[in-house]
Amino acid sequence: MILKKLSIINYKNIREATLALSPKLNCFIGHNGEGKTNVLDAVYYLSFCRSANNPIDSQVITHGQDFLVLEGLYADENGEEESVYCGMKRGTKKHFKHNKKEYKRLSEHIGLVPLVLVSPSDTILIEGGSEERRRLMDVVISQYDHPYLESLTRYNKALQQRNALLRQDDEPDLSLMQIWEEQMAQEGERLFAARAAFVEQLEPMFQQIYQHIAHDQEEVSLQYVSHCQRGPLLDVIQRDRMKDRAVGYSLHGIHRDDLEMMLGGYPMKREGSQGQHKTFVLALKLAQFDFLRRTHRGTTPLLLLDDIFDKLDARRVERIVDLVAGDAFGQIFITDTNREHLDKILASSQHDYQLFHVENGEVKNQ
Repeated sequence: MILKKLSIINYKNIREATLALSPKLNCFIGHNGEGKTNVLDAVYYLSFCRSANNPIDSQVITHGQDFLVLEGLYADENGEEESVYCGMKRGTKKHFKHNKKEYKRLSEHIGLVPLVLVSPSDTILIEGGSEERRRLMDVVISQYDHPYLESLTRYNKALQQRNALLRQDDEPDLSLMQIWEEQMAQEGERLFAARAAFVEQLEPMFQQIYQHIAHDQEEVSLQYVSHCQRGPLLDVIQRDRMKDRAVGYSLHGIHRDDLEMMLGGYPMKREGSQGQHKTFVLALKLAQFDFLRRTHRGTTPLLLLDDIFDKLDARRVERIVDLVAGDAFGQIFITDTNREHLDKILASSQHDYQLFHVENGEVKNQ
């Protein structure tokens, strides 16, 4: 999928911008806080119906304005045009349209325009809690497996209902609890199977990309950990009902899954330097890109690289430039404060490009 034209009205600090984009490289240069990341976030919003870094929709509308509009004109792998529209007035729900037809449910849109975003905040995948790593798996799998997203919704609903029963002052209705536990187990085992298959397929490519960037000097691995590995999930969930009742929530289930990230056989969180953390998550995201490209009905994802070069040594920057400037990737959006990095990428690539300067929310062609 290629984004040919992007129109933005009242998105964060960008009052108005209409951008004709390159099918290959789109580079945004400017100082921190000027709006480069907001351009990429608008592209992200058109894929996922939400901001990458702010879950509250009303806060992405420009201060002092009452509405926002985002429009993207895309071309699919066959050159057919696809339009995506998002409009929202402050205090009302947002509206998403595909080819001028409004969705009944926003979840129907997820996966139409596959996308991978790499940003400085990705280090939370290593430094944060397990919920960040589960979200990583869910975001990727949901883009190519719609039944997965539906199962995840049903699992979370059953989990919320079971937790509500556990928190009751009176003894909960065991027959009702059994119903929610059975639904958690049924949906949870399907989610577990999809996550396990995803990690198994992702890891070899992740290791290959990491070793290319790190020049084969470091050994990294991923290990998926789940309560499903302890036996039938229904048995695992029901095993500690009394303990769950005491704490007021469900201690077991796939909502406790984790993706352990290892460096040399030890947790990356303890062992890695800042540069190693950034290399790890970058390799992980580029591996996700490759995975989606191979699994998503022949559709090449968009790749968004937001300020990825900071705190990386020159050798690693050079190897990343070598990777992204090649033919393995489709349309790429890159932001940086350092013109030198972007010039290296443009010099290494034989492809078409567009260079934009962003200042105080205004986006201009260079």
